[in-house]
Amino acid sequence: MIVAALFSTETEMNMQKRRDFLAWGALGLSAWTGVASAQSAFPSKPLRIVVPFGAGGVADLTARAVGQKLSEQIGQAVVIDNRPGAGGVVAGELVAKAEPDGHTLLLMSNGTAVSAALFKRLPFNPRTDFAPVSLLGLFDMAVVVPENSPHKTLADLIAFGRANPGRLNIGTINIGSTQHLAAELLRIQANLIAQIVPYNGTPAVINALRGGQVDFVVEILGPLKPQIAANAVRLLGVMGEQRPRDLPQVPVVRELPGLSNFNVSSWNALATPAGTPKAVVDRLSAEVAKALADPEMVRKMAGFNVQARSSTPAQLGQWLDRDIVRWSEVIQRAGIPQQ
Repeated sequence: MIVAALFSTETEMNMQKRRDFLAWGALGLSAWTGVASAQSAFPSKPLRIVVPFGAGGVADLTARAVGQKLSEQIGQAVVIDNRPGAGGVVAGELVAKAEPDGHTLLLMSNGTAVSAALFKRLPFNPRTDFAPVSLLGLFDMAVVVPENSPHKTLADLIAFGRANPGRLNIGTINIGSTQHLAAELLRIQANLIAQIVPYNGTPAVINALRGGQVDFVVEILGPLKPQIAANAVRLLGVMGEQRPRDLPQVPVVRELPGLSNFNVSSWNALATPAGTPKAVVDRLSAEVAKALADPEMVRKMAGFNVQARSSTPAQLGQWLDRDIVRWSEVIQRAGIPQQ
């Protein structure tokens, strides 16, 4: 009797373990099936990339180039929706409130990080209302002087500024722009006592430079290349991690003594609304990486002065976090009022 009871108990325990194993296996199969279903069902309609800038600029050209390549890869149209204005708030709010299915994406930029510190209130949180997908590319910020400037090198310019407090005027576009904050960061890290003069747009900045109202300008390199080629202005250096591939003779700011940690590049990236299934985000990220690895795409983006670079979603999230912290500190130290 005792042996039979023990045998019966052991049999029941084994049967229960088998039932538990089958139950867990069913759950795992269900989860895998859900992921596979999300991947196979996506994309089910055209994608839309919302760009917080007008048509024709670097961000717009980048979005269109990548969008065209993605369309070829996924077999769906990719529509570019330009929504300029209000520091990217209009575009950001539209995407934050969109269906989180991966079919609506936001073209992020430095401005996304800047807005987190510059605006008192936003209708979205740049870090929690979006799911990062991938970087798209980096583009250089340049330091240029008039062609007749006495400062022949970047080292000469910085040395003069340090030795002559208050003698340099720096031109940038509007307050709170990446160019303006890059100039503020240069002023802080290079220990320059200099006046930053903001202008409404690149043409006004260049006119001020050529007219002698400012001594040097911090601006995105791409739009300046025609002026540089025409010898209207002289390129002294760039602010990124490395020298431009097509201008290897041009130094970077971080090569100067005391500025080895200086590294500012403008950038673009893609994100979807928060809550987008991870399988869809990973699929999008993989497709972007594939597109940006294509040699023809690399050449095409280089044509408008963008260095193609992809990333994982996690890497983009870290990149954005780092930029939010950096620009928040610059805004605070420069005394720029929140808007």
